[in-house]
Amino acid sequence: MTSHPFLPVPPAALQQLRSVDDAGRARVPYTDEEGGAPLRCCLRPSEAGERIALVSYAPLRRWAAGTGARPGAYDEQGPVFIHAEECGGPLPADGYPFARPGALRTVRRYDAGGRIAGGRLLEIPDDATAAFDAAFAGAFADPEVALVHVRAVEYGCFLFEVRRP
Repeated sequence: MTSHPFLPVPPAALQQLRSVDDAGRARVPYTDEEGGAPLRCCLRPSEAGERIALVSYAPLRRWAAGTGARPGAYDEQGPVFIHAEECGGPLPADGYPFARPGALRTVRRYDAGGRIAGGRLLEIPDDATAAFDAAFAGAFADPEVALVHVRAVEYGCFLFEVRRP
């Protein structure tokens, strides 16, 4: 069981991304022949034969729009995989998503203004849940940290978000 609730791409954002992504491009769905794409809508790997899309997503920009934050130069957008059509979202999980031992993740902290407030590199150990719990506890020990984004180091892709408890 995880200590910090993690969030997928929100349903309202998914609805928009399934039309036009955050870079202004129309979605181009395709059938995933191999499976294994990290789906940010339901926080699991795709299965062979599923219809998915690779879209550009700006998670900090969307969070800031709802909070009044002004991330300025820290506003990033990048590629994420989503189901091409609406899905049921994440199922209850025992651990954090995309927590394959040996994978490298950045745990990037943001303050209430949307500015980067630090971060750390995490090489996921066998006990991934304990490692993420410790990383999030360390992040939120700083009272200035409002949210944390977890990203894949290999591609810089946003994986999921954790907000201040």
